[in-house]
Amino acid sequence: MAAQKITYPVTAKVEQADDYFGTKISDPYRWLENDTSKNTEAWVKEQNLITGDYLSKIPFREKLKKRLTELWNYPKYGTPQKEGEWYTFYKNDGLQNQAVLYIQKGLNGTPEVFVDPNKLSTDGTIALQATSFSKKQQYFAYAVSASGSDWQEIYVMERSTKKLLDDKLDYIKFTGISWAGEDGFYYSRYDKPKDDKTKFSAKTEFQKVFYHKIGTAQSADKLIYEDKEHPLRYVGAGLTEDERFLVLSISEGTDGSEIKVKDLTDKNSNDFLTIVKGFTTNANVIDNVGEKILLQTNSQAPNYKLILLDPKNPDESNWKTIVAEQPQPLEGAGTGGGKIFASYLKDASTQVHQYSMDGKFEHNILLPGVGTATGFGSKKEDDFFFYSFTSFTYPATIFKYNIKTGKSELFKKSDVKFDPSAYETRQIFYPGKDGTKIPMFITHKKGLKKDGNNPTLLYAYGGFNINITPAFSVANMPFLEAGGIYCVANIRGGGEYGENWHKAGMLEKKQNVFDDFIAAAEWLIKEKYTNSQKLAIRGGSNGGLLVGACMTQRPELFKVALPQVGVLDMLRYHKFTVGWGWAVEYGSSDKKEDFDYLIKYSPLHHLKKGICYPATLITTADHDDRVVPAHSFKFAATLQEMQSCDNPALIRIDTKAGHGAGKPTSKAIEETADIWGFVFYNFGMTY
Repeated sequence: MAAQKITYPVTAKVEQADDYFGTKISDPYRWLENDTSKNTEAWVKEQNLITGDYLSKIPFREKLKKRLTELWNYPKYGTPQKEGEWYTFYKNDGLQNQAVLYIQKGLNGTPEVFVDPNKLSTDGTIALQATSFSKKQQYFAYAVSASGSDWQEIYVMERSTKKLLDDKLDYIKFTGISWAGEDGFYYSRYDKPKDDKTKFSAKTEFQKVFYHKIGTAQSADKLIYEDKEHPLRYVGAGLTEDERFLVLSISEGTDGSEIKVKDLTDKNSNDFLTIVKGFTTNANVIDNVGEKILLQTNSQAPNYKLILLDPKNPDESNWKTIVAEQPQPLEGAGTGGGKIFASYLKDASTQVHQYSMDGKFEHNILLPGVGTATGFGSKKEDDFFFYSFTSFTYPATIFKYNIKTGKSELFKKSDVKFDPSAYETRQIFYPGKDGTKIPMFITHKKGLKKDGNNPTLLYAYGGFNINITPAFSVANMPFLEAGGIYCVANIRGGGEYGENWHKAGMLEKKQNVFDDFIAAAEWLIKEKYTNSQKLAIRGGSNGGLLVGACMTQRPELFKVALPQVGVLDMLRYHKFTVGWGWAVEYGSSDKKEDFDYLIKYSPLHHLKKGICYPATLITTADHDDRVVPAHSFKFAATLQEMQSCDNPALIRIDTKAGHGAGKPTSKAIEETADIWGFVFYNFGMTY
């Protein structure tokens, strides 16, 4: 197909340079950081017109959208959650913008709509977030977010009548809802933003914990915890199941934690006890066993372990190991029915072990195969629960697990119109630049010919201790149906092999992440899966940074690059919203030793004139207050200025959308059709 000729708008440049320890760095598109200015709004409109015009000329774009709509249109169920004699579950009929929360009495009761977020807006851009029942299910509290923003509001309804109370809580981000009996709940919030115009970009500081009593105004909420000395900390609060301990989880960013608890049965205790000092390890409270706390920790255990501690004597020398560190990383743990369920990762695939509460191994839970299983845990009195299993060619399926017998039975199968027998997934291990063995999942149609000419998409994340495990996605089906190969590389920076794997891809070692991704691409070409003219790379958020770094370091290796909501300016990311929380992962340009390695890979600062960069479709959204759109704006303007060949350098800026959470089905289908249309078109494919 002939390349489209694109005339990019000339983006105005300003005289702006910053001095980083004697090194002058120009930032001519700094004005694009002001996302609410009229100039920026005009720029966004102009860019969207150019991108929309380009995409509209792709002859099979509507066919792709139609096929995606067909694939998406099947009932999707969430795992049922038991609350007393009630069960709740999410269901999307197929093309509803948001999944609806249903409630029913007992397993054989008639499901009723409980909360339908589709009725909260006309365009499906309001999404449910945290939800929580009071102890006896008299009340139900839920948080909602609008247009994909991290900002939320909490509402309370009466379960029996489904009527909303007058209670409404504002200025909330990153919170749970933890009820104390029927009277009220604990939650986290910020102060009211000083200026609504900068609400989605200004730095958020001083998160606090409050207790809200039902029937009272938010202004009367009781302050439970604040830290006036440290504005850049997150703090969350939650009660243990028996409501004995109030637990505070505190962090200075995305790595490292401090845990404080208060024994609410001890009338002489007025303050919180620090049971894990911050912030050199990661820990979280799993449960309590009477007066003791069951804790997951990576202290002296990079793969994590479970220990029991006495809050009054929390020194590590007094810890009792319940489940020792294993060769595989402990991804998470839950309790229920008097048992412990520990989820491990074996080469990025879930394995679940059942233990007694004193740590005696009982058995493995038999799963359908290599994939991802979630949902292990329940209340103390329960004798069963539900969990979900998925893999690349295995749509999400719900199983009922009997705690006493250790048996699973199929509860609800997916009705997606997809034949898994026509496809296969295999896991290979390829060598990184330094010889490190790295796993990669490869999915494609059976009977694939390795002739070096297959369209291939390579995806990874590589950061923040986040694991990328097998999961089914209808969004990938048009590409697989058209003979494409979908690859997921489990590169360093994630937690697939524990904390050591994470640390090998953070701070001054971040280049390992990019090297691992580039090595995956080189291996796919060497093994004759594909070639550089049929290879696309994709990643979101930290994965957007990954794509940005690799397309600037090795532009000739990829035909298409898809950086989505990416962190692309490594010198200024920490100056917006909650970007400060990532400094523990990336480092900060405010420190010379960090600046010295950040400038070596910051994607924005490595775009150079005279280089042919891959066909690039940058995606972001106007309400992204996690990774502010300024990253993508400045990167797009610079790429358009520097691009030396006919490969397009486009940006797609969604409206009334954010970082990705809560995105309506209609917007997800539109965006997916545009992305695959762009990939197919630039590969010279039809659909």
